[in-house]
Amino acid sequence: MPPDFSFEQALPGIVCGVDEVGRGPLAGPVIAAAVVLPRTLPAILADTLDDSKKLSAKKRDTLYDVILECAQVGLGRGEVEEIDRVNILQATFLAMGRAVAALREKTAIDHALVDGNQRPPLPCPVQCIVKGDSRSLSIAAASVVAKVTRDRLMTALSQDFPGYGWDRNAGYGTAEHRAALGRLGLTPHHRRSFAPIGDLFEKTAISTHS
Repeated sequence: MPPDFSFEQALPGIVCGVDEVGRGPLAGPVIAAAVVLPRTLPAILADTLDDSKKLSAKKRDTLYDVILECAQVGLGRGEVEEIDRVNILQATFLAMGRAVAALREKTAIDHALVDGNQRPPLPCPVQCIVKGDSRSLSIAAASVVAKVTRDRLMTALSQDFPGYGWDRNAGYGTAEHRAALGRLGLTPHHRRSFAPIGDLFEKTAISTHS
C-alpha cells in the first residue's frame, strides 16, 4: 500500500511529517525535514510520492521541486561536530528539532508524525510511526526533501574534497570511500566517532607520532 493521509486525518489541527537522512554515513551532517502538505495534493505527489529510498534520483528531484512549491517546509542539520560530541541519535534529534522550529516560523504545528520508533523532544505532541516514510504522505515528503537536500550538499562538498566520491556515495562507507580514506586521509567532514573513522584516526595519530 502506498502512503496516504490516514495518520494525518486521525489527528486534529495542523500535522507535519518529520524524517531524517544521513544517520549512517561516515561523512557529512545529518539532515532533517519537517513538512506540512496541503490536503489536496498535486497529481504528481498523489500518484508518485513514497519513501525516498524507493524512488529514483530523477523522481526525487522532481518531487522535491513540487513539494517546495505547494507545501510548508522546514530544514534542520546535525553537524559533524555535534554527532561526534553527543552521538548520532542525539544529533538527529537536534536536526529534527531545528527542522520543526524552522517550520513553525511559517505555520503553526499541532502534531508531528516522526519516522521510526524513537521520540525526539519536539515542542508539540509526537507520534512515532515505524516505516512512516512508506505509510504517511507527510513523512514521505519529508524524506524526499531531506534526501535531496543532503545529496546536493554532499555533491557540493565533493568539489572541495575530490577523490572520496561523495557525489556518488553521499558519504556512506562504500569501497570507493574507504579506499580514498586510506589514500587521502580524513577531512573535517568525517565523523571521527564512527568506528571506521576512529580506527583510521588513531592509526594516523600513532604513525604521525611514532
